[in-house]
Parts: sequence; C-alpha cells; structure tokens
Amino acid sequence: MCGIVAYVGERTAYPILIKGLKRLEYRGYDSAGIALMNEQTHLYKCKGKVKDLEGLVKGQEISGSIGIGHTRWATHGEPNDTNAHPHQSENGKFILVHNGIIENYSHLKKELTNRGYSFKSETDTEVLANLIENIYLEQKVSAELAVRLALTKVVGAYGLVIYCADEPGRLIAARKGSPLVIGIGENEYFMASDATPIIEYTDQVVFLNDEEVAVIDHDHFDLKNLKNDIKTPQVQKIELSIEQIDKGDYEHFMLKEIHDQPTSIEDTFRGRISMDQSKIFLGGIFDVLPKLIEARRIIILACGTSWHAGLVSEYLFEEYARVPVEVEYASEFRYRKPLIYDNDVVIAISQSGETADTLAAIRMVREQSEATILGICNVAGSSISRETDAGVYTHAGIEIGVASTKAFTAQITVLTMMAFLLGHRKKHIADSDYVQMVKALTQVPEKMREILKHEGFIKDVANKYTNVTNALYLGRGVLYPVALEGALKLKEISYIHAEGYPAAEMKHGPIALIDENMPVFVLAIKDDSYEKIISNIQEVKARNGKVVAIVTEGEKTIRKIADDVIEIPSCHRALSPLLAVVPLQIISYQIAVMRGCNVDQPRNLAKSVTVE
Repeated sequence: MCGIVAYVGERTAYPILIKGLKRLEYRGYDSAGIALMNEQTHLYKCKGKVKDLEGLVKGQEISGSIGIGHTRWATHGEPNDTNAHPHQSENGKFILVHNGIIENYSHLKKELTNRGYSFKSETDTEVLANLIENIYLEQKVSAELAVRLALTKVVGAYGLVIYCADEPGRLIAARKGSPLVIGIGENEYFMASDATPIIEYTDQVVFLNDEEVAVIDHDHFDLKNLKNDIKTPQVQKIELSIEQIDKGDYEHFMLKEIHDQPTSIEDTFRGRISMDQSKIFLGGIFDVLPKLIEARRIIILACGTSWHAGLVSEYLFEEYARVPVEVEYASEFRYRKPLIYDNDVVIAISQSGETADTLAAIRMVREQSEATILGICNVAGSSISRETDAGVYTHAGIEIGVASTKAFTAQITVLTMMAFLLGHRKKHIADSDYVQMVKALTQVPEKMREILKHEGFIKDVANKYTNVTNALYLGRGVLYPVALEGALKLKEISYIHAEGYPAAEMKHGPIALIDENMPVFVLAIKDDSYEKIISNIQEVKARNGKVVAIVTEGEKTIRKIADDVIEIPSCHRALSPLLAVVPLQIISYQIAVMRGCNVDQPRNLAKSVTVE
C-alpha cells in the first residue's frame, strides 16, 4: 500500500519523481523518499508527506537522469526517517523501493545477521536489499541474477524497483502481488505503482505480471520471469488524461469525485444501453452469459466499499434474476474452506483491480473448482482484469480520494445492469418492465445532479452534527448496504464512530445507545417497507434521538417527526441506492471538513490495499 515511481532516461529525474510521488500520495503518506544517481547516489528521505521531502531536498544536489522514489504506508516499523524508503544495502551496492510485504523477512533477517549483516531499520525491505547484496557478492553474479535468485527465496508480495551501484544507468523492476507499470517513452522509461505519474509523458505502458522481472536501460528493456524465460512485453495504450487527476476548482478530490458521479455513471452505461433505451449490452460478459443464466449461485468477493456494492447487488440478483447470492469478505473467504461448485459464478469487485485479499480469493477459487470468475474493476490492465474469465469495467475514471465515492456508484451501476440483463434473459422480468427499468437507469445521472444542487442545504444539516462522537445509520432492504456505506464514510474521514444496521434490527440491541446526543441517519424512501421505517423513526424519537431522514421528494409524514429531512428524487426502487448514498457522502465530507480532518488522506488509510 505504498507508491513507487522511477525514471531512467535523458531528463533530470528529480522533478519527474517529485511530481509522480504527489500523484501517488493517495497510496500512502506516512513518509517519502528519493534516490538520485549520477556519479554518486544521493538519498533523501523523511517522515511525513511529499511536501516535507521537498523541504528536505531544497538546496541539495538533485542532478541525475536516473532515480527512484517512494511514498509509504507503514507496515513493518513505525513511520520515521529511518524506516522510510528507499533502503540501501549494508555495503551500498543496492538501493531499492518496495510495495508489499515480505512474510518470511524474520527468517531471512536471522540468516543475514548470522552472516554478519546489521540492520538500521525495522523494515522487511532492508532485509530484501541485504539479501540481494549477499547473493550478488558471494556468488559473483550480475545484479539481475542476484535479484531473481533472491526473489525465489521470498515469501510474500512485492513491487520493486532496484538500482545496483556497479551497473549505473540501469534499473531492475519486479512484481508479485503488488502492481507495477512501465511507461515507454523515447529513449526513456517510467515506472510506477499505477499510471498516474506516467500519463504526462506517455500513453504506452506495460503492466508487469506476477514473477516478471524487467531490466531497464534508457533505450531498451528486457522482460523475463524468475526462471529466466524471455517474455514478450504486451504494450497497451492507457486512456487517461491529466484533467482526470486534477481536482480543478474543488477544495478536495473527494468533493470533486462526489460531483463527478453523474458523469461517471453515464460513462459506465454509455455504449452499453441501446439508443432507444430499451436494451442492455455487456460485451465483457457476452461469452459467459450462458453460464450466468445457468449458474447454481453467485458468489461475490470484495472488501470495504466494494463489499457494500456487492451487498446491494445481492438484493437485485435475487429479486430480479432469481439466483441465490452469497456476498463474502474476500479476506475471510480465502481462509475458510468454502464449498465452491463448478457451476457457480464468482464475481470479484475491486476499484483498483489489485486488492490483495480479493486477488488471493479468486486464485483460491481457480485452484479448487471450475467455477466461472468475473471481474468488476475500474483499472484496465489490472491483475483482476487479467486473472478472471470475463468481466465489466466501470468507467468512473481515476479516483484519488481515499474514501471511495464514484467508484462505489459506478460498481452499483454495472451490477444493476447485470442483474436487469440476467433477469430479463431468464424471463423473470417482462419485456415491458425491462424497458422501463433500463430507461429509469438512464435517468439516474440527471436526478443525481438535482441532489447536488442542494449541497448547501445538506451542508447546513451536517453542521449540526459536527461534534457528535457516535452515529447510527439505518436502512431496509436494498438500502441497508447504503446505511453501511454511509457509516463507513463518516468513520473513514471524520473519525466519528458510526455503525450501520438493518432498521428492523435496531430494537435488538442498538436502540440502547440512543439518547439526545445520538444522531440517527435513516434511509426512508417510499417503498414496501415505508410504514415500518416510520415506526423505526418514532422509536428513535421516543428516546430523544436526533433523526436525519433521507426521503422521497414530496414526503410529508416523516417531515413532521424527523429533526432534519433531505429529499431525493423519486426513482425505481432498485435504483434508490445510487441516489440515497449521495447525501450521506456529502454529510460525511462536510463534517470532516468542519472538524479539520484531512479528507483526501485520512489517517491510517491508503487507497489501494495491495498488501494483506
């Protein structure tokens, strides 16, 4: 869960590295560092953010056309100057940056200590640097071979860029489990954990696969695996623009991404809905649609916000496609002994397509069964997109705010289209209903824009609850997962304890927490459970709780009893999560801002969880 950037070419490396680290800072911001190589290696690193690194480097030697950089989210060792990357081997032969976790580092460290090595940091990365150096010196092999031999001894995940002092002008990159992409320029190469630092310079990239090693000079690179088999690089064109990674006039990326949602939803269904708004086409799953239709059940694997999107789809698949669905935390599923049948369909959901637990879970499915595995992710060329049988990309665009917003609604959009399409193909949705449902989906972006016009009013509501210490979120049916998501957003960025519950479960425990200081956010749109939600609200008010209700436009009954009411446009019940979540996102954002929290980079969190 760290950000790597590197450069080899003819330009001065420093500005490329610093700009790249700023674009990767959403992946980790505990500490940062760079190494610049010319006749000598100049290493600068410190605790804090990239701006702190800039302050440290000011006035120092920054020449050199080759360099590596890193922004860290701490795993092994607290955030401090010593544990910051890059790490150098004891004899100075190797310097490297690392994203991932070396699980057997303790064993390796003990072996190296017995051979006379000492360690300055608490990190697993320094162990790897010394392991490579030890093999290099003892076996008198090339730097590349030392790297490949060392990595055969490593258990865990890594994205690595390595420099050997004896082979100036060259970088070695390797990947297993943690993403790494190589950008191809004219007599220059760029390496990074994702494409954001690269797009300013080239749109031609190669995504490294697991256990691949690239040896990179300024004018060419060679690709092979750990066994020394030559691999042919698969060059791809990335569809990403500078504008997509600029927050423009918005104060924070999260606010921009909340406002991006109408467009990202349109982009997600654009080309997948017929011009007359009557049919859905999902080319990514066309070849496996018969298996979806015949599926014994659907198993959804995800983590965090993506898990909440999966929960929404559970209601939709079961109601409209009449297929059993199990929604599993990937982190738990992989350590159980689950029953997986060959005629199951497994759907893996991940914004980045690199979530470590989700990747491990689908690999376990692959080893144990012939189940069909589909992927839903936002990043072309990501690991999940490459390791699944088929899938559907969301088109949310890059999401930089750590707290996911537009990725969540784009995922729900894709899952909703899948549920509608499958239900219709299985003849559980009549033709006339299907046309109406598809048309209703196309109307969601404009209705979302209407909600965003009232952001000022929602901000005023949020202002009343800035200083609370706890909050409760309630929803029924398809809106229960939205309650979970609303609570998660508040926790993530404002550090207020919040929990989401099915509204009917409130009286089975959580009601004991309600008093005059407890705000209860209730998703209360008009649907089959409307009357029951009113009863839940009355139970809260009878105990002096504060009720903030998200209601259907024009609602009158709840307005008389709730403390605050936020209206959303009327929509098809299946689409209500897409609209109901927006006020909750704005409330969380505004409360966090009022509390002085770092909205885009909340403490202890990183955007893409690529380590276990």
